Amino acid sequence: MKSIILKFGTGVLATPGGCAIDHRQIRRIAAEVSALVKQGVPCIMVSSGAIAAGVHLLGLQHRPADQDGKQACAAVGQPALMTAYEKYFSRHGITTAQLLLTHEDIYTEPRRHNAQTTLRRLLDAPSVLPIINENDSVAVEELKLGDNDQLSAEVAVMMGAKKLFLVTSSNGLMAITEKRSKRISLVTDLAAVLHHVTPEKGAHSTGGMTTKLQAVAVATKAGIETFIVDGRKQKQITKALAGEDVGTRFVSHCGDKSK
Repeated sequence: MKSIILKFGTGVLATPGGCAIDHRQIRRIAAEVSALVKQGVPCIMVSSGAIAAGVHLLGLQHRPADQDGKQACAAVGQPALMTAYEKYFSRHGITTAQLLLTHEDIYTEPRRHNAQTTLRRLLDAPSVLPIINENDSVAVEELKLGDNDQLSAEVAVMMGAKKLFLVTSSNGLMAITEKRSKRISLVTDLAAVLHHVTPEKGAHSTGGMTTKLQAVAVATKAGIETFIVDGRKQKQITKALAGEDVGTRFVSHCGDKSK
């Protein structure tokens, strides 16, 4: 069975203001993802949140704006984030495994092969959940370009995943009109909805809807069905897998004009 990639953004994992991780959220996410793993669904998580955890541990009032400050927060926060995941997933009998990757790890051989081999071995092990984060303490791509959105799409392509979930603080892609906004439930042509993208993003997030749609384009071009769902709502991933209308579903190849 092909894996599904679950990317959780800072807006889902952090407290309001992005200066600490939200333990209630992580506890709920652990319960929901653990249920999928126990059902035999091979899951790989791509998790942001290390910088937010580091802001709290370093006693800072705000998320640093400078690159060095963000990398320092990530270095301090990553162990705390993984400790939280280990704590809450272990309650459900799930063992967590940490992988810190950079874009070079995916695009450079033999690093790509090593990452693939490690992830496949972990997925073969019973009740093990690989959790990936961009190695923010030494790399800067995601610090500049987007809260692990692109990395999650690259991992999905690398692993030949069945589905990619971008779990964010938005209820999918919204169609903006003069009077109101309405959720777009299904996208079959990515180019046709790009005009709905707004530049707004969370104060503590690196990415926004633009980077998410860039990730969607990468994944769907590779034949991977992709969803953007609201991580503040319960069981959105489970409902989407069951065929319910939640968030925005992007069909495979909707980002490939040749299809």
